[in-house]
Amino acid sequence: MPADQIKSALLRFQAAVKAADGPVLSAALAELETLLAAHRDTLHPQLVHFLEGRSYAKALAWLGAESEFSKPSSPPGGCGGGGHMH
Repeated sequence: MPADQIKSALLRFQAAVKAADGPVLSAALAELETLLAAHRDTLHPQLVHFLEGRSYAKALAWLGAESEFSKPSSPPGGCGGGGHMH
């Protein structure tokens, strides 16, 4: 099923970003582009929208996977978290 392949490629992309692994990141992006081109007509329009816009966190969430991209990089109230000003 194309959605499962897309989800798998998105998860590999996410892991590659976290690990700063350029070759895996490039391969995952190429796979996503290939899958989108091959299955655009059969995919849900919302998923196509997210993939075309490179909104990968939204695409993962739409596919039911948790995304590291959507988690804050610091805890609430931490650096940039909207805590009090000094």
